[in-house]
Amino acid sequence: MTKTVTALTDTIAREEQFQLATYKKMPLVAVRGAGAWIETDAGERFLDLYGGHAVCATGHCHPHVVAALKQQAEQLLFYSNLVYSDVRARAAEELVKRAPAPLTKVFFCNSGTEANENAMRMARMKTGRENIITFDGSFHGRTADAISATFLGKYRELGQPNVPGHLCAEFGSLDSVASLADESVAAVMLEPIQSMAGVREAAPEFFAGLRKLCDERGMLLIFDEVQTGIGRTGAWFFAGSAAADGVVPDVITLAKALGSGVPVGACLTTENVAAQIKENDLGTTFGGGMLAMAAVCATLETIEQDDMLANVRAVEAHLRARLRNVPQVVAVRGRGMLLGLEFTDEIAARVHKALLERKIITGTSSDKRVLRLLPPLCLKTEEIDLFVDALTQALSSL
Repeated sequence: MTKTVTALTDTIAREEQFQLATYKKMPLVAVRGAGAWIETDAGERFLDLYGGHAVCATGHCHPHVVAALKQQAEQLLFYSNLVYSDVRARAAEELVKRAPAPLTKVFFCNSGTEANENAMRMARMKTGRENIITFDGSFHGRTADAISATFLGKYRELGQPNVPGHLCAEFGSLDSVASLADESVAAVMLEPIQSMAGVREAAPEFFAGLRKLCDERGMLLIFDEVQTGIGRTGAWFFAGSAAADGVVPDVITLAKALGSGVPVGACLTTENVAAQIKENDLGTTFGGGMLAMAAVCATLETIEQDDMLANVRAVEAHLRARLRNVPQVVAVRGRGMLLGLEFTDEIAARVHKALLERKIITGTSSDKRVLRLLPPLCLKTEEIDLFVDALTQALSSL
């Protein structure tokens, strides 16, 4: 029976009637966007500090990205990896140019969970071992192997029966990893910043210790940079940065920001790991498609041309300075445009709702005290000022 449309728009009613329920949705219909703003079917403008799960890195509908997609769509939408492609070659080359050495090979896929599954497969192929160590608070995706590598709240339970071959260590504890790292372990995989767990961080020396331990025990080190990669922390990658004590893993996984909204994922790896991968060991129908590759090229170009990495660092500093005057915010976790605002009480969901009423989109996390910000990398300091003013009002209204 067709739902009666009352206060809800026709779009909301039809989605609820015909689409399988997934997320609890915000009560708005997004129809267009520009920069850090989206507009609804009612003509209302919302400041987007969530970026559609950290996807919209270059901002909504950046002209350079739109032009690149339009040009590619008029030439060739898609052909598989069974043929060579100039745009695919350019995307791989440009991504490797920005990656820390010795990561020189790319495998393109469609999403973050697919990238993580293939990274684990690479590690098992390289080492001949089965087990993968991940961490409490980790989230690596919703497909079978990735959700089995996830140890965050309810998510792993949703994947039951879980795929075998997954061990859980304590995030930030090298001793915990060492106690599990026997000859059955192929790799240690981690999010350098655990976003969904409440933007949890580890000390730089933890990454240095992991690198040493992996080298000593013949394990691969995998950084899941689906959220931290492609400029979000103020550098192209968390890997190789001071926050990682300069550590570079054997594999980096990417997605979300990589295509500015066009679905695309990737694994970056070394010549040493790539040497173990033979034809037909990995495969994907849509991975490396021309439209997605045009999006990758345009995204990397836009971030560089618009100096977004410097902007991320400047805007983060401005936000941290402004939040010093908001007493309910007891800590700011994370780096760049992956930030968690920790409150004195478990009020993040209420703050999220109050901000939405003020036309600002933010995100929550599994930590009820932490509100997440994952905005476009083009966010401006004056937009931060709008947010902090609205946050102050929202907190005073609770």
